[in-house]
Amino acid sequence: MTPTFDKIHLRFKLNGIHYNHDELKEVGYSLVKEGEDYEQIIGHFLLDWLDDHDYVITNTSGSTGLPKSIKIKKQQMVNSSVMTGDFFGLQPGDKALHCLPSQYIAGKMMLVRAMILGLELDMVSPSTIPAYDHHKSYDFCAMIPLQIQNSLERLEDIKTVIVGGARVSKSLKAKLQKVRSTVYETYGMTETVSHIAVRQLNKTSYSNAHFKILRDISISKDDRDCLVINAPELSDDVVVTNDVINLVSDTEFDIIGRFDNMINSGGLKLFPEVIEAKLQDTIETRFFITSESDNDLGQKVVLVLEAETNTIDPSVFDTLDKFEVPKVVYNIPKFIETPNKKLHRKKTLEAISK
Repeated sequence: MTPTFDKIHLRFKLNGIHYNHDELKEVGYSLVKEGEDYEQIIGHFLLDWLDDHDYVITNTSGSTGLPKSIKIKKQQMVNSSVMTGDFFGLQPGDKALHCLPSQYIAGKMMLVRAMILGLELDMVSPSTIPAYDHHKSYDFCAMIPLQIQNSLERLEDIKTVIVGGARVSKSLKAKLQKVRSTVYETYGMTETVSHIAVRQLNKTSYSNAHFKILRDISISKDDRDCLVINAPELSDDVVVTNDVINLVSDTEFDIIGRFDNMINSGGLKLFPEVIEAKLQDTIETRFFITSESDNDLGQKVVLVLEAETNTIDPSVFDTLDKFEVPKVVYNIPKFIETPNKKLHRKKTLEAISK
């Protein structure tokens, strides 16, 4: 039987202390009044979760468009928590670490999972180098790739780690093969109440594993080859994404790239994400691939570097097909990011053109 959003699991703990519904409200008030910035955000969410409404308002990240506020039903967040708990085998009393910003869906869901599944949740500041007690054993944690990168030597006491918010690089995947934690990359968005699919990144012989959907979800693709998600427990509407996919089976898929990032160069459809993956191990600084208009090609491939100069050794392009090689290289000292540290391509390009 699926729990309801108005109940707090009897085994739930926050920073080592049991709280019931009313006590947790007092915690929320206290965090809002006296907590650090990240604790105030958590406090506001706890008060929203514990009020009389059956929904919460949350913000999208703004990495692929303008940030917006959307209404999500609390029961849908509960359903997502149970689906995640089922997939990863989470049990009441399991220990979880919360180190994500709680103004976005991924951070909110860590709190909801703990309250609904009866997890013992420790929360720390959402730093790029999470300051948690690595001598304590945890069963579950969610991080962004940069946090994983900065915690590789401290992951051994976390049983399961999910990573999202950005693509995991080839070099990071290689490093994850040496850690004891089992690490999964997630796919999802605010509109689907966090992740709807996962793929295992280490401790598996299938190194090119596909994204596998959670239970009670169905997927297809539209005439653009973009992923379409039907998840009645998570969304009242079918979610049509702009992610171009390879549909491997009824339950598995691979992400190729964003439809809105696609480059049509001389009649060839190129995806920046595919080119970036090929260049990940050859360019040391941060970078991204984009395009600009070209009289002959229609659009030409452009490389943008986070650097003081646009000088680059042409040999780094040896891994690319000839039509993927950038025709122009731009640079900017610092990329512009969204509030939750995702690259903001559009604003970065606007900064370069000024």
